[in-house]
Amino acid sequence: MRALFAAVIAAACAIAFAFLLLPIVAIFVHVPLGDLLSALGSGVTRDALVVSLKTSAIAHALVLLVGTPVAYLLGRRRFPGRGVVLTLVELPLVLPPAVAGVGLIAAFGRFGLLGDELNALGIRIGFTQAAVVLAVAFVESPFYVRGAVAAFESVDGDLLSAARTLGAGSWRVFFRVAIPLAAGGLGAASALALARGLGEFGATIIFAGSLQGVTQTLPLAIYSQFDQDFDVALAISALFILVGAGILIALKVFSALDFSTRSLRGLTAR
Repeated sequence: MRALFAAVIAAACAIAFAFLLLPIVAIFVHVPLGDLLSALGSGVTRDALVVSLKTSAIAHALVLLVGTPVAYLLGRRRFPGRGVVLTLVELPLVLPPAVAGVGLIAAFGRFGLLGDELNALGIRIGFTQAAVVLAVAFVESPFYVRGAVAAFESVDGDLLSAARTLGAGSWRVFFRVAIPLAAGGLGAASALALARGLGEFGATIIFAGSLQGVTQTLPLAIYSQFDQDFDVALAISALFILVGAGILIALKVFSALDFSTRSLRGLTAR
């Protein structure tokens, strides 16, 4: 029986790894490396890469700026309705991207809830890079906030209390103690959110369209090139794999770092 169990586990592992790795390997073996590099130099790829990096960087910065204090509050405080708030934060995780795109149009579109106010200010969001930023931020923010909440929850409350007894104010405790102690979890949540934002498709194409050099991100470029030039679609897909691998490696390195001792030493030194 033990041998049979081991054989079943081995077979399951082989099937799982083959299923997960085969599509990735197929992308790199379908077209020679030289052809992939040549396709990556096309104007479509360059434009999509620039749009993706620009919009994802802005969206991710906004998510970190707003999401970190929110996660700190939800992670370190217990208050009535906290479960409801967490549920609302997690709700976009279960929504289809198309629903997110329709919701963004209904809220920020020309005839949306804020349409009149935005029109009065001369602000147009739909089918612009601002729409891409909003779409990316909407879909990636729950991934970061939920992970960041877990990271702050894991911080030892006694260390935060000790910092306060040493005279540290709320801002200093937050920046010099809580964030360094939760840095590993925050880094993991940030990497996951960034990867999700870079891969966003449904909400972006509905709310921002797919205009080359304006709103066409890498996923949209893959879709547009699928019927026109499959080699370019393969090249962009390969680029995504390399970026994803880089994010995972950075995540592993960042998670291995220990900021806790340095943060406490810096606090007591003053």
